[in-house]
Amino acid sequence: MTASSVRIQEFAAAIEPDDLRRTMAEEVCSGLVQRPKQLPSKYLYDARGCELFDEITRLPEYYLTRAETEILQTSADDIVAVAKPEVIVELGAGYCTKTKLLIAAARRAGTLVYFVPTDVSPAAIAEATRSLPREFPALQVHGVVAEFESVAHLPRFGRQMVIFLGSTIGNLDDDARGRFLHRIRGMLEPGDSFLLGVDLVKDVQELHDAYNDAAGVTSEFTSNMLRVLNRELDAEFDLASFEHEADYNADRRRIEIYLRSKRRQSVRIGACDMVVDFDAGERMRTEISVKFERHALAKELESAGLHLRGWFTDSRDRFALALATPA
Repeated sequence: MTASSVRIQEFAAAIEPDDLRRTMAEEVCSGLVQRPKQLPSKYLYDARGCELFDEITRLPEYYLTRAETEILQTSADDIVAVAKPEVIVELGAGYCTKTKLLIAAARRAGTLVYFVPTDVSPAAIAEATRSLPREFPALQVHGVVAEFESVAHLPRFGRQMVIFLGSTIGNLDDDARGRFLHRIRGMLEPGDSFLLGVDLVKDVQELHDAYNDAAGVTSEFTSNMLRVLNRELDAEFDLASFEHEADYNADRRRIEIYLRSKRRQSVRIGACDMVVDFDAGERMRTEISVKFERHALAKELESAGLHLRGWFTDSRDRFALALATPA
């Protein structure tokens, strides 16, 4: 096999459709009996949800993607100079659009040989393994189809930098975030590193606008989860009876996104064999997006056995890439 050839390695167990539906039913049932009701945010991202999120990233109000891209454009060489990765492992890689800037920097530095994108979407992994070796001819790409939470025991190809971009870590609450960072620490050996994208605490109005865009794309994105549940779990949500709401919880420093029931109603979910009652005005949480500060994140990393080595921000200090190494 030549260095430029593509290999898709099933290092993680393939996710079967029946297993996905079974897990979805269990998680949705569990969330809907909680107070407040909540749904796992990962079910926002079916094919249509991914299309809508891509559209969100290009909205004028949604600064996150542009800010993170700016950091990679200006600081990728500096990041690579510290990490010196022979391997980049990306969790939740998607279509690797921003990651190409990091790959290019590591190739210029002469260190990078392997790229291991992981994602729950087989289509995204297949596209990455097809397109990236064409763009970077000597790069060996090894795709893994798995949820980012379950990727913990990948084979090693050398000194690695594990990356988790997009502030996706902000979708995890405090306990889940701690468990995730400990799993990351377990993936790292001396000389390895972890690059984490985080959205920063900022003006409340700017945060509000980013999750309540004037065009209503974020509202459609949130409501799309009900389409997913109707299709996959034989549910009977009336999309017109729910509306998107996103508020900033200052005490917990996070955006909280909800679907609010416009009226009193009952919804059958066939796969869960249950009927869920909603009061008028009752809210069901679909997502959180935690915002970070440097000192607090450094403490979280230290608690997981990671040391903050580098801190890279955009020109307006809206977003940061945190580079950590095993403590």
